[in-house]
Amino acid sequence: MSSRFRAELALALAVPRWAFRFYLRYLPVIGGLSLVPAVQRLVVVNWAEQLPGWLATATEVLVLGVRILLLVVIWRLAMRGVPEHQQRWGTASAFATAHWPSLVLQGVLLSLAFLTFDLLAEHAVAGLLPESARQGYLAVLLMLKNPTVIAFTFVWLVGMVRQVFGSGVPEPAGRGRRVP
Repeated sequence: MSSRFRAELALALAVPRWAFRFYLRYLPVIGGLSLVPAVQRLVVVNWAEQLPGWLATATEVLVLGVRILLLVVIWRLAMRGVPEHQQRWGTASAFATAHWPSLVLQGVLLSLAFLTFDLLAEHAVAGLLPESARQGYLAVLLMLKNPTVIAFTFVWLVGMVRQVFGSGVPEPAGRGRRVP
C-alpha cells in the first residue's frame, strides 16, 4: 500500500471518527430531534390503514421540517468556532483537487453503510420474514434508523464539509479532548 493511499485513507477515516465523537457528544439534541421522525415512522408504517391520508401527509411534512432543522442544528454546532474565512468554496475546490481519493473512499464507505442499513436490513432481512411480520419489522427498523443511521449520516456529511473547507476533523489528543 503506497504512502499516498495510506494518507488518503487516514484522511477519509478521520471524518467518521470525528462524526462518531460529535454524535455522542450531542446525542441528547440529535436524538431528541430524531424522535419526531422515529415515532412518525413507527406509527405511519404500522397503522397506515387506520390513519387518514391528510394526517399521513401532514406528518411527512413535519418529518421533513424536523430533518431540515436537525441538519441546521448539526451544521451550527459543527461549524461553531470555524472562522468564516475558512468557509469558502475556493478552499473546498483546492481540497477536492488535492484529496479526491479521500472523498472517493468516503463515498465508498457511505455506500457500504447504505447497502448494509437500507438494502440488507430493510429489504433482504425483511424478505426472510413471514409476510405477517414484515410490516412490524419495517416499522421498528425505520424507527431505530432515524435517531441512529440517518442522524449519524447527517453528522458524517457535515464532517465531510468541515474537512473540505479546511476546518479539519481533529483527532483526539487524548482522553477528554472535546469535539467542536
